[in-house]
Amino acid sequence: MSANIIDGKAIAKDIHTEVRAEAEQFEKDNGYKPGLATVLVGEDPASQSYVKAKVKACEEDGLMGIKHVLPESASQEEVMALVTSLAEDPSIHGILVKLPLPGHIDEKTVLDAVPLSKDVDGFHPANLGRIGIKGEEADFVACTPAGVIELLKRSDVQIEGANAVVIGRSKIVGLPVALLLLNENATVTICHSRTKDLGAVTREADILVPAIGKANLVTEDMVKEGAVIIDVGVNRVDDATRKRGYRLAGDCDFEGVSKRARAITPVPGGVGPMTIAMLMKNTLRAAKRQLEG
Repeated sequence: MSANIIDGKAIAKDIHTEVRAEAEQFEKDNGYKPGLATVLVGEDPASQSYVKAKVKACEEDGLMGIKHVLPESASQEEVMALVTSLAEDPSIHGILVKLPLPGHIDEKTVLDAVPLSKDVDGFHPANLGRIGIKGEEADFVACTPAGVIELLKRSDVQIEGANAVVIGRSKIVGLPVALLLLNENATVTICHSRTKDLGAVTREADILVPAIGKANLVTEDMVKEGAVIIDVGVNRVDDATRKRGYRLAGDCDFEGVSKRARAITPVPGGVGPMTIAMLMKNTLRAAKRQLEG
């Protein structure tokens, strides 16, 4: 068996097209664009690139993207003042605080200052908690977990009744992905660094979501024949043949696992593009919800 490749770039492109059409109509109806503000503390090149990509996506999708950069030395008070001003600004509908923040900044206090109505990253404890309560609906779901579910649905993968295994329990990816799969009526198992005999668990998975950040953790012998794999891991692997000296790899041994899986996402080009697409979708949703009051 050779796995079908789930093309995250193509699916994300479809979502961007949908957002662009809706954003155009929103501006036509209301006279302004949905606005996303990004907050970056420090000048780390990777973080700068991350924020730049978000602002560029806003421009391409017909949203207003505004970048705020504070120096690494910015105080807690300065960061809080910026986030508070954005929270009170009616032209800003979504606020994205780039994590991690410098060590002297209380991350939880900053994130708690982002109103639920503008928490387009879905990191507020209330949004995470609502995902886990039957009958409740979160204002926003974290973008990467939402992208995982969107990839499955748009690839016509049957989630209901499936055995789903998530490797990783972070509040940013692993836990919300597991809760979202549960909400779709999958039978869910969460694995982590303390799980005994990981392969015995993953071999039972119809849907496998590795999200632990360890290159090639999942090997061919750990995968059930015909499984669907959404690989969230993004890891740098030394590669002297590449100009930059490394290549990106997922948590799966892609070549080996592809021999047994029915479908799999590549790294890069799988979940990554979906994260930005879902952020644009969340920002548009935030603008609509705030308009409704």
